Amino acid sequence: MYAIATGPLAWLAFLIFFIGIAVRVVLYIRGLDWKLDRVTYTVNTMYGIKGALRSILFWIIPFASRSWRTKPLFTILVFVFHLGLLITPVFLLGHNLLLKERWGVSLWTISEGTADLLTIAVMVSAGFLFLHRIALPEVRILTTAYDYLLLLIAVAPFITGFLAHRQAADYQFWLILHILSGEVWLIAVPFTKLSHMVLFFLSRAQIGMDFGIKRGGMKGKGLAW
Repeated sequence: MYAIATGPLAWLAFLIFFIGIAVRVVLYIRGLDWKLDRVTYTVNTMYGIKGALRSILFWIIPFASRSWRTKPLFTILVFVFHLGLLITPVFLLGHNLLLKERWGVSLWTISEGTADLLTIAVMVSAGFLFLHRIALPEVRILTTAYDYLLLLIAVAPFITGFLAHRQAADYQFWLILHILSGEVWLIAVPFTKLSHMVLFFLSRAQIGMDFGIKRGGMKGKGLAW
């Protein structure tokens, strides 16, 4: 099972992930319509680029935007969660050894202690984000079972990986479950809200172009609307 999970299933998961993400990006960009959105994406390009970069930058830096500053605890949880999701799987020593073995490539790696710390941080922050959805009425009313399932899919590779690393009970069982849960995550990304790992940047760029061109960015520059 290990050979299948790290071989054909891994290839399939990565193939679906990369092709699916590419399709989502293309569809998003092709769906932009300056007449519908009333934003001249290709005419006032420099104003749009400036607005897009500003929008993305202010949302990927903790507390840079007003929205982040209004909920400091939530902001910390979100950034800890997402940084752990990004850094741990990409720079984990075990993952890079597997990449080197299977495909002959590897990246810079983090220490096991750092990986453990990030893994625990992801699991703890995921727990608080789960409670956040339950505790706040304005969030709870918008939350469905689908949202909880996505949170579980996102954090499952960390839970199973942590248990496997700690040699909990049956190591082989948790290792295979860790690999399979990671592949489920890869496959789910293009088809679910998890695609925001890429579409976030596109949507922030679109909003930034809107503000950079139409909503004050070109005020007094002869913009017709």
